[in-house]
Amino acid sequence: MTSVNTNKPLIEVKGLEKKFDKVNILDGIDAKFYKGDVVCVIGPSGSGKSTFLRCLNRLEEPTGGHIIFEGTDICTADTDIDKHRQKMGMVFQQFNLFPHMTIMNNLICAPVKLQGKSKEEAQAKAFELLDKVGLKDRANDFPSNLSGGQQQRIAIVRALCMEPDVMLFDEPTSALDPEMVGEVLNVMKDLAEQKMTMIVVTHEMGFAREVANRVMFLDGGKFIEENSPEEFFAHPQNERTKSFLSKVL
Repeated sequence: MTSVNTNKPLIEVKGLEKKFDKVNILDGIDAKFYKGDVVCVIGPSGSGKSTFLRCLNRLEEPTGGHIIFEGTDICTADTDIDKHRQKMGMVFQQFNLFPHMTIMNNLICAPVKLQGKSKEEAQAKAFELLDKVGLKDRANDFPSNLSGGQQQRIAIVRALCMEPDVMLFDEPTSALDPEMVGEVLNVMKDLAEQKMTMIVVTHEMGFAREVANRVMFLDGGKFIEENSPEEFFAHPQNERTKSFLSKVL
């Protein structure tokens, strides 16, 4: 296991449960995520990875347990979850861009409507971020004019326009053609270098090995192994982890 971080966690998960039709998808999960962490969550299909990620901002409602985000238990009935979601950027498998809006209008919609930013301020931030991902010249295009890789980069920028404290990625490259995967992973690598806190559900083992500071293996609704990438991939401890890695590496 990795050494214990003595700082206060940005997100602390305690006894997280999620049931569908009495089936335990998440079975009492405990986990801690710290500012600056880049954590890759891996595991077989159906192990609960996406459900876990979506519970962190309550896109899936947990059946039980607690999620402490920046000191607040966001699972209580009186939580203003929309307020907390503004600090949790989310990037999905599908890009979910508004097809009837230009790229710029996709990017400034939430900062203007939810955060009260002026249109000029929101556009300035959007242009800055578009430049970083190499798409500044596509601001007036519509999503349908962009490739899948470009749309996913825009989806990442859209989340960053809200200036979140953590970014959640749910298999962000799984819907892309193989030649487009690299351009999205490069944006995520840049974010990691900028010390953005990231929790990434992924099948990209090379990315996990290169970029993460921790890898967590989820199977049967529980985290059964967690370690640094070096130790996780070179010296897996659990037999289930060894079996999984033997099939994907």
